[in-house]
Amino acid sequence: KKNKKLQLNDLNFDEIKVGDSFSFDKFIDNAMVDSFAELTHDYNPLHTDHNYAKNTEFGGRIAHGMLIGSFFSTLVGMLCPGKKCLYLSQDLSFKNPLRPDSRVTVMGVITNKSDAIKVIEIETIIKNNKGSVIVSGNAKVKVREK
Repeated sequence: KKNKKLQLNDLNFDEIKVGDSFSFDKFIDNAMVDSFAELTHDYNPLHTDHNYAKNTEFGGRIAHGMLIGSFFSTLVGMLCPGKKCLYLSQDLSFKNPLRPDSRVTVMGVITNKSDAIKVIEIETIIKNNKGSVIVSGNAKVKVREK
């Protein structure tokens, strides 16, 4: 269940190719959902009140979509490009709910590169352990020189 620490990559723009993919696994537990609620002050009962949430269509607490989507920041800030990352934009589509105490895989595939401005585009996807897409979107990231 423990989340291992990722190594910080230090990729240059020229080292990144269209089609390259990057991924890591993350375990999302109740404590993480509670911490996110405290950090953002989003105490919606779907996320924080088990008794309320169990009587909804979800049958129990679900993690905040933005908590799950925030791991795209880890993807670009640690893996691709890593150290030289300047996150420009990210769109998100919330496809399916995620119950706490679930393992997800956070993935990114390089779909485009702009040589003139040193920007990469990344298709970003988070899937649960059954392969269902939880959050998807696209990121634009500038790869800084230093």
